[in-house]
Amino acid sequence: MPEFDVFAKNCPSRDVFAHVTGRWGALVLGRLTVEPQRFGEIRRQVEGISDRMLTQTLRTLVDDGLVSRYSAGTNPPHTEYRLTAAGVGIAAAVLNLAEAVEAALAGTA
Repeated sequence: MPEFDVFAKNCPSRDVFAHVTGRWGALVLGRLTVEPQRFGEIRRQVEGISDRMLTQTLRTLVDDGLVSRYSAGTNPPHTEYRLTAAGVGIAAAVLNLAEAVEAALAGTA
């Protein structure tokens, strides 16, 4: 198994790190669960995200192996998203960070 170092300029983990810590990637990961969710459900939970940006973010997270996409062969298509095993741990870390930010801000108010 190769060693990864997110601080190294050419490490492939740096791209995934950028996707996870970006505005929409973090928010989408924070709202996804291991239970399947449809596109509209995710969009309602992540206020302010456009359909285009949600589509792009989900594609990126699927490509990174953090989210799985299942599309039933129905008409109209029934597509669902859920966290992968790797995505579960990263989503938990994102939620911990969000809670720390909220707690810090609550302490300064």
